[in-house]
Amino acid sequence: MNVDRMRKIDRYAGVPLCFVMTLIIKCLRFVMPVRRKQVKNVLFIELSEMGSVILADPAMKKARDGLGANVFFAIFERNQKSLEILNTVPKENVFGIKSGPFWELTKDCLRFLLWTRKNNIDTVIDLELFSRITALLSGMCGADRIVGYHSFHTEGLYRGDMITHKTAYNPHIHISKNFIALVNSLITANQEEVPFSKTLIKDEEIRLEAVTPKPQALDSMRKAIKALHPDYDPEAHRIVLINPNAGELLPQRRWMPENFVSVMKMILKAHEDVLVLITGDPSEKEEADELKARVGHDRCINFAGQCQLTELPVLYCLATLMLTNDSGPAHFAAVTPMPTHVIFGPETPALYGSLGNCIPIFAGLACSPCVSAANHRKTPCTDNVCLQVITPEMVFGLLQETLAVNEE
Repeated sequence: MNVDRMRKIDRYAGVPLCFVMTLIIKCLRFVMPVRRKQVKNVLFIELSEMGSVILADPAMKKARDGLGANVFFAIFERNQKSLEILNTVPKENVFGIKSGPFWELTKDCLRFLLWTRKNNIDTVIDLELFSRITALLSGMCGADRIVGYHSFHTEGLYRGDMITHKTAYNPHIHISKNFIALVNSLITANQEEVPFSKTLIKDEEIRLEAVTPKPQALDSMRKAIKALHPDYDPEAHRIVLINPNAGELLPQRRWMPENFVSVMKMILKAHEDVLVLITGDPSEKEEADELKARVGHDRCINFAGQCQLTELPVLYCLATLMLTNDSGPAHFAAVTPMPTHVIFGPETPALYGSLGNCIPIFAGLACSPCVSAANHRKTPCTDNVCLQVITPEMVFGLLQETLAVNEE
């Protein structure tokens, strides 16, 4: 099911369903008041974005360590592997929802409601920004506590009134701090706050644990690179990664392919010791092939589909730097020390910047960012000037600074 169809279902079916379900749940709570026990089994729901799983990791760890809770997670099945990068949530505690045809999605949502009861979920933390689908799943799963973002006086973001811990979404702080605020609403729940959570969240709270690959994994990755470029010498060559894709959720985030081609040519011309690897998943292999052909250099390698998503941190630990659109890999790289140059346009790094060694590239036009929680991340823009004004020469200059530091 494509993203626009999901948005329509969320709006036209979600709003009335949230209204009806709110009435039902309020009646049930009146007849059978909830006796809240200690938080034990906490379910996080974040369906649509893989990168947000990494951004939510500090919040999950705080729930696990600060509340002593068992952590569970519900996510679209196609994004499920992203949870294995940090392994904060045990595999058996993850529920994958199929995002195919409507009947398949409905069937999996019903299975989800049985799964939550089987696992005695007592608390739900809805990480999605004003999604009606996740509001319904949260309200119907049988949990005593439902934590999520409430619209309060904001118009147009109606998702019912099923949340027990109504938390304010703050568009002026990083999204990871917003996620921490949801967990804090449980920690300070002995005192009623309107809105939750009246706490100070320091930068130290949103730091990620580093991933250290095993030597065998590093050797296997070197062999995979050598299989495509037999002259590769780990002692003599530096690796520069290029990730030109940005996913289907927001295609406006894509920097122009011809710009990536220009930057790759500049890098290869300036640095004879650099191998450029174009990364991506298997479905992006053909597009990567086209870029490789346009670069026309033997040190430019199509590496799309050559490693599993969970192996990406291994590749990142071997690389000197990565240039990427604002997409999942920018966040996956945050668990490694690799410098990551991330091109932003419709989004802002102030809110969605990587938590790692990130160098944001952002033009800061008056119209940017144009996607937010208020418009459910759908922009009318069909001409992404915010990315067009970022030139290959500008980007190459920034990459040169990182390459120069690494050269010393």
